[in-house]
Amino acid sequence: MYRKNIMVYGIALFTTFMAISMVLFPENAFESALEGLNLWWNVVFPALLPFFMVAQLLIGLGAVHFMGVLLEPFMRPVFNVPGSGGFVMAVGLASGFPLGSVLTADVRKKNLINKTEGERLVSFTNTADPLFMFGAVAVGMLGRVEMGILIAVAHYLSSISVGIIMRFYKMNAPKTVQQDKIKRNILIKALLALKKGRDEDGRSFGKLLGDSAKKSVNTLLVIGAFIVMFSVMIEILLNVGVIDLIANALLKFLGPLGVNFELLVAYISGIFEVTLGCQKAAEAAMVSPTAQMVAISFIIAFSGLSVTAQVASMIGDTDISIKPFIIARIIHGFLAGLYTYLLVKFGMFKLVPQAIPAFFAQTPSFSIDFLIIRFVIFSIPILLMLLVILAFLIYKTTKLVAFRVK
Repeated sequence: MYRKNIMVYGIALFTTFMAISMVLFPENAFESALEGLNLWWNVVFPALLPFFMVAQLLIGLGAVHFMGVLLEPFMRPVFNVPGSGGFVMAVGLASGFPLGSVLTADVRKKNLINKTEGERLVSFTNTADPLFMFGAVAVGMLGRVEMGILIAVAHYLSSISVGIIMRFYKMNAPKTVQQDKIKRNILIKALLALKKGRDEDGRSFGKLLGDSAKKSVNTLLVIGAFIVMFSVMIEILLNVGVIDLIANALLKFLGPLGVNFELLVAYISGIFEVTLGCQKAAEAAMVSPTAQMVAISFIIAFSGLSVTAQVASMIGDTDISIKPFIIARIIHGFLAGLYTYLLVKFGMFKLVPQAIPAFFAQTPSFSIDFLIIRFVIFSIPILLMLLVILAFLIYKTTKLVAFRVK
């Protein structure tokens, strides 16, 4: 109770501080709000809206039930979640945060997963989207597209590692069973599950399409509000000098270990907002390329309090707790930094110092080659999932044929 009161008073005090600061620095608050709004309207909204709508349509059409049956033998032993989590994982990897949390909340509301499985699932399906890692960070901030491969490899490896670690979270909790006990071909079971899911939804396609559009836009409006709010917050903290003050205090303890002040500022900024944290890390001078890339990988994987607040909002009307997600973000951040260091240490990626940070100094060229690269990047997670499904179907079919021959 005492701890809860401290949190309430702390949040109230911080909110009062932000309100006073916005009055004292109105121009900075307005400019940062405008930057956040531009980011949302020009990048986030057009990038996520199609994914949101298609995902909602697939849920309503019963595709999640279909994939739930097919992927159960893969998702359950590896991540200890039902097969429907495979759909959330594939779309989350391809589109980026916070779509993973949105879909986790949706499948929870349909009782395709239980509370504990939802907490496991949301912990590793909220990843950065490939275009952000390759376009914004690698090309826009670092000026080197090949660094996107290093960031993406470390990011997805650490995400899968978090999923495997979180499978042990509440191991003895009840499991959701999505398949019937009647022995029949898994593809037939999946098709029956699809029909059942579609019948349970019951909406006409026109109604489903309209509802998908409304829900997607409403969700994106909430995301936009968080982006603008945290953009203003981080700008005020920078102007007031709070971040520099914290960095100077930490430098007294970490300085003897060779930690750079600018890198500390990047880490602290990244705790609040991922884009600004990556920008600060890319601009850090007198820092080794390895330390710079480790910092960027950590910041992207941790994803900042801005994304955490978005996820908390998306799962707020379910019984899924945000605490496991926060713990998973910390684990994801440290693992991403560790994998980045190991990939560089063992010579899989060569790093050279970046003389001049190039944050959005050069816009990625939207040539045919770049569009092809973008398409391949977005397709990789979905293609991997389809290959897993295909391999499993071939295995099951071969096993069935062999049984009939006997």
